[in-house]
Amino acid sequence: MTRADLRPADALALVDPATYEDGPPFEVLRRLRAGAPVTWVEEPALHGQPAGPGFWLVARHADVERVLRDPATFSSWLGATQVRDAADLAWVRRMMLNMDPPDHSRLRRLLSRSFTPRAVAALTESIQRTAAQLVERVVGGAAEGRCDFAKDVAADLPLLTLADVLGVPAEDRWLMFDWSNRVIGWQDPDYATSAAFDGTGGTPMARAAVALRPVPGPHGPMPDPRTRAGMPDLYAYARLLAEEKRRSPGTDVMSVLLAQVDEDGGQVSDAEFENMFWLFAVAGNETLRNGLPGGLISLLQHPEQLAALRADPSLLPGAVEEMLRWWTPVMVFRRTAATDVDLAGVRIRAGDKVVVSFTSANRDEAVFAAPDAFDVRRSPNPHLAFGHGPHFCLGAQLARVQMRALFAELLRRTDDLHLDGPPALLRSNFQRGVKRLPLRWTAA
Repeated sequence: MTRADLRPADALALVDPATYEDGPPFEVLRRLRAGAPVTWVEEPALHGQPAGPGFWLVARHADVERVLRDPATFSSWLGATQVRDAADLAWVRRMMLNMDPPDHSRLRRLLSRSFTPRAVAALTESIQRTAAQLVERVVGGAAEGRCDFAKDVAADLPLLTLADVLGVPAEDRWLMFDWSNRVIGWQDPDYATSAAFDGTGGTPMARAAVALRPVPGPHGPMPDPRTRAGMPDLYAYARLLAEEKRRSPGTDVMSVLLAQVDEDGGQVSDAEFENMFWLFAVAGNETLRNGLPGGLISLLQHPEQLAALRADPSLLPGAVEEMLRWWTPVMVFRRTAATDVDLAGVRIRAGDKVVVSFTSANRDEAVFAAPDAFDVRRSPNPHLAFGHGPHFCLGAQLARVQMRALFAELLRRTDDLHLDGPPALLRSNFQRGVKRLPLRWTAA
């Protein structure tokens, strides 16, 4: 296999974020799984971004799992996990997402221990209550109506849940909406300068953060939000929040985390807390915020599956897993080869970028029968929407609880759901995002 095997048009479809406004290039990925499951992809200059060095794209489920469970060979730390090379590599390497064992293992243990049974039980109860309130806010006593499900319903549930996890006052939660838009939507002009929250009604911490919010430069672009310098408002808020929790700890996960002591008697440093806050506030929000409307799109595009779920609500847990497989909110992640290695018959050199496609792995014909069919009864369903290996998503269970709670309430309160216009998808080759989802409903 040579580095020139991929057709230029196919390579462009894979890397151009504008492609994904119409959906992922499933047919290109299918051809790669069939004939070139590990293939070289060029990174041309696009949309004001300079050309990159290129990367190996991994398309099959088994190979994706192999890469993710072997951090000694495929490192998160060497080049971090963004597909495009990080502008501030020294800083982003300090995030847990971009660490390898043993540094990653230490922080993950501390964080895992902070999700105490008491904290998880309280979060579960809060999620169910919040889901009911959000659907009530939209449906109320009306017989029928319209809403933007992505903004009016789906965006608020992960924000309120994360506010509980992080101990962020509920009135400040839309800061996280703006931060997520800027980081995940940096390729999308609708999101790159997001500033929906102006501090009005927020806490003094929020107003102090808003005062530091960056503004577009003289020629339009914002500072790169994937750097520390591009997110001064987020880091300032995290610092103030940590100070407040050290003075007056609560029962939230972040308060418990700050009090944890590791095996060497050390605690989470200010910088480690700030980076964990970034990880939860952005990554913890965005995946579910897009998984919820993506799941509803899945159901609306397959009315026979929606009818089956209405007829038998016990199918909901499996339906949520199928939504995650079929929509796959996080489409790709990067590793860097730490040594020369063979993968699926391809020689990868030390230092090469290796990008795993969750979107492709979750449609792998060798693992999923009729992979392009949406089936709420699919079992087993070993999808990789939450990753695999040492970096398997810590929030996976809470995400599942939120999806089950919201869809259970939505189906209970409505008799009919229909699209009220085409969904608007995010311009991003990383997150399969939903910006708008016009919905028409009839109450039960």
